[in-house]
Amino acid sequence: MGLDEALLGAPAPAPHPGSGAGAPPVTVRFYSWSPDTLSLGYFQRLVDVPPAAAFLGIEAPGAGPDTPLPSAVVRRLTGGGAIHHQGELTFSITTSLEHPLYRGHVEGSYERVHAAIASALQEAGVVSRPRAELTPASEAEGTGMCFHHSSPVDLIWNERKGVGSAQRRKGGRVLHHGSIKLSATELETGVATVAGIASPGALAPLLRAAFERHFDARLEPSVPTAAELEHAKAREAFFGSDEFLRRR
Repeated sequence: MGLDEALLGAPAPAPHPGSGAGAPPVTVRFYSWSPDTLSLGYFQRLVDVPPAAAFLGIEAPGAGPDTPLPSAVVRRLTGGGAIHHQGELTFSITTSLEHPLYRGHVEGSYERVHAAIASALQEAGVVSRPRAELTPASEAEGTGMCFHHSSPVDLIWNERKGVGSAQRRKGGRVLHHGSIKLSATELETGVATVAGIASPGALAPLLRAAFERHFDARLEPSVPTAAELEHAKAREAFFGSDEFLRRR
């Protein structure tokens, strides 16, 4: 989370030679979580997410001694519902709001990113489509979980939601978080999964290639700068701190 925050606030580097037609550069990260972690959306209230409330010993509707618990809880910079990061691939995209991906209406940016994800899923043998007016079978009330609530632009297959997305826009830049489920968890039952992919590391190259095609960008392997790593280290504890978790 700290590294994504650093990238959100980072000054834009010069475009890489051969990248798309003068478009602002894009940074994409792929990662998974250890231990399994529940991330709250920036605007979510703790009492609206029973596993998070139970984890912190807070009384809330649906939270009790039998509530399944994650191993850790953090709060993201991006909005949306809670995500249980287990058996999934997380990605983040950071770039300028001047990039063609993010110009115009917010909904359009989700559609463009989801089109790239759908292309990668096709390579993995999954035929997905926007939810549109369908009510997915994965919908569930009172859980606060991202995958149990959907919008018309969300990607579904097998009539269930399988991709979560959220954004944060600040200072002319955007941080876009995404999660693609490889398996369901106790906290996220009934969701769509990419059953044919054994690990997050096997899905990441397909997603990278799809992002390059759809974003018209060359994504070169790289490591964080010293300043980015320093920022991430300094902020390491903040996202799981009482101060941040209990802000709502």
